Amino acid sequence: MADNINNNTGGGGNAGMAFIIGAVVVVLAIVAYFVFAGGFGGGEKDVNVDVDLPEVSAPSVPAPAEG
Repeated sequence: MADNINNNTGGGGNAGMAFIIGAVVVVLAIVAYFVFAGGFGGGEKDVNVDVDLPEVSAPSVPAPAEG
């Protein structure tokens, strides 16, 4: 009976994993660019928020009854 011995000492088993990790690094670099550099550079943004609310008055409370 013949023994099947695998003497394959060459690498290459992690080539797929290296490709996936490289792709993840590239995607994270692109996301970081859009987050930190402002994305497509849409120009200045005019943000004007008005938080002035009308004054609200409550009705007067009657004095407590004595006695």
